[in-house]
Amino acid sequence: MFNPEIIEGIQSKYASFSPYLNERTRRVWAGIEAKALGYGGISAVSQATGLNRNTIAEGIKELEAEKDDILEKGSIKQIRKTGGGRKHVEEVDSTLIKDLDALVEPTTRGDPESPLRWTCKSTSKLAEELQKMGHQVCSKTVYNLLRSMDYSLQSNRKTEEGKDHPDRDAQFQHIAKTVSEFQQKHHPVISVDTKKKELIGNFKNKGREWEPKEEPVKVNVHDFKDEELGKVIPYGVYDLSCNQGYVSVGVDHDTAEFAVESIRHWWEEMGNPMYAGAKHLLITADCGGSNGNRTRLWKLKLQEFADTTGLTIDVCHFPPSTSKWNKIEHQMFCHITQNWRGRPLTSRQVVVNLISHTTTNKGLKIRAMLDENTYNTGIKVSDADINSIALKKSRFHGEWNYQIKPRKST
Repeated sequence: MFNPEIIEGIQSKYASFSPYLNERTRRVWAGIEAKALGYGGISAVSQATGLNRNTIAEGIKELEAEKDDILEKGSIKQIRKTGGGRKHVEEVDSTLIKDLDALVEPTTRGDPESPLRWTCKSTSKLAEELQKMGHQVCSKTVYNLLRSMDYSLQSNRKTEEGKDHPDRDAQFQHIAKTVSEFQQKHHPVISVDTKKKELIGNFKNKGREWEPKEEPVKVNVHDFKDEELGKVIPYGVYDLSCNQGYVSVGVDHDTAEFAVESIRHWWEEMGNPMYAGAKHLLITADCGGSNGNRTRLWKLKLQEFADTTGLTIDVCHFPPSTSKWNKIEHQMFCHITQNWRGRPLTSRQVVVNLISHTTTNKGLKIRAMLDENTYNTGIKVSDADINSIALKKSRFHGEWNYQIKPRKST
């Protein structure tokens, strides 16, 4: 292992020389650097420049085999024209990237709010699956593609409390399959969740943004709740197919009634106009909170929603302790957080405006509204009410996966 300063030195030289090097002089220069370093030099140069180890080794061979010939005859091997050589496999195989991402996506792990994602599947396993799909790839090609797609290989980190459910990965696969089936039939698919409650007032908000030098925005020293302004509760609905979102900014309590009312507002303002005539809706949600799978009021309010809209509602819950893998977290909420970083949330309308002006280069659009209604806590749902719900549980973990059909009016 070489000193990091040596690696940085090679990187600096390569950055300076690279624009003036052609294909042959690049590998010869790399060979010279590797030979100068001695044992382990090829690995060090490869790490510093990103050149393939075989390319560097070929440069060393040319140095050893052709040194005398070049000096005597002045001959140089033919160099390919710019753009010559074999094309990248993803250029020849147009569906390779899409199929690889589909293989990795259902089991993607890591911090979803980070630009880096990482996969728990090995490159050899992924290559094997791609070969079964008709792609001519090897594990090395898969490795290079994953790097270009912003995946990285990482070790375990102790961050979770409690034990993972044994069917966690199976539920991930079930959700991915169900979402795909609904999207193929052009049925709406949404991911829902409550974002972190936010204090309203002149309080410090994490993050930084550009301001005139030495003129930071001044905020309160202490984050004591303002009794008049209070907090806001953003409940989000994210459309997986259209990359559009809806956020209902509540001011009272985060209850199941508030959650379903937010979904109702989304359907009336965005869903129904976009999916005219739809009879089915798929909701992916966490196992806890206002939309938890054990919350009786959640299911009762969904039944009322189904009755008034005529929609058959399918629900898939993520297993316990996996809330961050819900799509809304890393497709919408993280961008909202980025958009209001470093800005005090001084009023409810400021929150609504910042959310509704959140966009991304991939076309994300969000509509936000303020919900000033009161939602009571502690509402009891009787056994009779539960038994009246037109609920059909799935054969696979019916506590996580179920369907609610509209009841016939009497």
